[in-house]
Amino acid sequence: MAEYNIYCDESCHLEHDQQPIMLLGAVWCPKSEVRRYSESIRELKAKFGARGELKWTKVSTSKFNYYLNLVKFFFSTPNLNFRCLVVDDKSKLNHEYFNQGSHDSFYYKMYFYLLRNILFHKNQYYIYLDMKDTRSQRKIDTLRDVLCNNVYDFEQVMIRQIQHIRSHESELLQLTDFLLGAVSYRCRYLKDNRAKLAVIQRICDISGVDLLKSTPPWEDKFNLFFFSPTEVNR
Repeated sequence: MAEYNIYCDESCHLEHDQQPIMLLGAVWCPKSEVRRYSESIRELKAKFGARGELKWTKVSTSKFNYYLNLVKFFFSTPNLNFRCLVVDDKSKLNHEYFNQGSHDSFYYKMYFYLLRNILFHKNQYYIYLDMKDTRSQRKIDTLRDVLCNNVYDFEQVMIRQIQHIRSHESELLQLTDFLLGAVSYRCRYLKDNRAKLAVIQRICDISGVDLLKSTPPWEDKFNLFFFSPTEVNR
């Protein structure tokens, strides 16, 4: 069985955060390549004098070439892939009608939608989520149950591990934050940072995707899935 690592992050995911969209993202690659890809990112950091973690919030003109080279690195690296799920209008969410009255139930359902196109029953997966809050372990346990039940992996043969890690522990988790941030910025139509706009344009040019609609489901390298909640008359 081939082994893969999946690094997951989320943005605008809280129920009452006043943001119109919610995003979940994942970078995934063969487990055997994690060390090499991580070292490549560290080398880029050193080359351009970038300190600390790679984060979308840090994108600025002062390290502009660093971020452009990260985009180039991602798209030129074989078997390094990104998938993002965008809930495109949270105001239409009706948890009472669709999600047993629970935003948490919706959250786990969306995580399944994010990962279902990545998981393949002949492979084994190690899933790492960015640690966000004190509820992390309960979220991990619930997500494991949801995923294993939906892909019939009751003995956890396919999904070998799910755990939280802190972003400073993984360059590939930081890469997830970077790519997810680009999609989020584009989908919220923000325009106050010229460096971020240029990075987004480079992603669009290389991928051939405008970041505002779903890609074909079979697209592996840079895959987007837009989920539109159904509006229910109340």
